[in-house]
Amino acid sequence: MPKKQKNKNFLLIFIRNPELGKAKTRLAKTVGNETALEIYKFLLQKTRDVSIKVTADKAIYYSVKIRTNDIWDDEIYQKHKQNGKDLGIRMKNAFKDGFNSGYQKVMSIGSDLYNLSPKNIENAFTELNNNDFVIGPALDGGYYLLGMNSLQENIFENKDWGKETVRKDTLKNLKGKKVKLLEFKNDIDTFEDILDIPEIMSTFINPK
Repeated sequence: MPKKQKNKNFLLIFIRNPELGKAKTRLAKTVGNETALEIYKFLLQKTRDVSIKVTADKAIYYSVKIRTNDIWDDEIYQKHKQNGKDLGIRMKNAFKDGFNSGYQKVMSIGSDLYNLSPKNIENAFTELNNNDFVIGPALDGGYYLLGMNSLQENIFENKDWGKETVRKDTLKNLKGKKVKLLEFKNDIDTFEDILDIPEIMSTFINPK
């Protein structure tokens, strides 16, 4: 269970343990496993640098195994293992833990965004003052951010995770609720997703 509650806001960060051959597998089809892993580690660092500036309690949810002595400071980030047979159930369980621990606003982000800022996340928490849910829509049809004031379990159920229908189906579940849609952002999953990011291209693909 989450511990050391200091804030009313709780930020969940879902990550995949950075292991060769298991990170960014669609990207790896073009750039190879080693480069895909290095790019994912870069994105993890970026997510850490962004999230550390957000005023909220924070938790890392590892896909495979909880790690200590990694880039996520144990004094700042609560650490948990994802629990559930698919992404939806794992997210539902994490959100449920947050609300059961007394947090008033619970929000999740992924770890594969290049252009997510601390201000984006802070603004999303603020939007929950006047909305029931806040969603950061991803260009692939999913979402990069999900926040709420109370748990609605059906948004995590009966979804084809990884497909372009996820956000549309989620919004159907939220009919009648006040939902704030944020600006669109691009998850990095394929080679096409990094072509217009000079820092990644010059560092990992075409280094001088």
